Amino acid sequence: MSKSIDSNKQFMIGNGLLAFGVFFIVSLFFYLGFRYQRKDGQPQAFEGQYTLQLTPALAGDSLAVYINDSLIVCHTFDASETKVQVRRFAEESMLMVVDQRTEDVTPFNLHPKGSLVSIGKKGGRIFIEEKAAVR
Repeated sequence: MSKSIDSNKQFMIGNGLLAFGVFFIVSLFFYLGFRYQRKDGQPQAFEGQYTLQLTPALAGDSLAVYINDSLIVCHTFDASETKVQVRRFAEESMLMVVDQRTEDVTPFNLHPKGSLVSIGKKGGRIFIEEKAAVR
């Protein structure tokens, strides 16, 4: 008779520890989810900006330039150098240059604080070079 009492006691202790573990995990997820909430009425803003230099080597190419999922520039470039300045709007950003004719995508991870980026073409391939990162 005492053996069945011990197994019931162990079962209840195990269930209690499992319930405590579930409570801890749920509390941890709530804490992590709400710790970076912004205040009501305040827009989220990021410091820094990206300057994109599109070199004259791109003359005659039809390109689409995206940062994350936002279209920045989409047209056929002439022989002049084009500069585009974009304020940072996300914590991490990716620059994607799409050649409209061949549909080749050239991705590039941008510096988290903003930077000066040169986009050019050598040997029929698009290259992206980060010239200076803002400190």
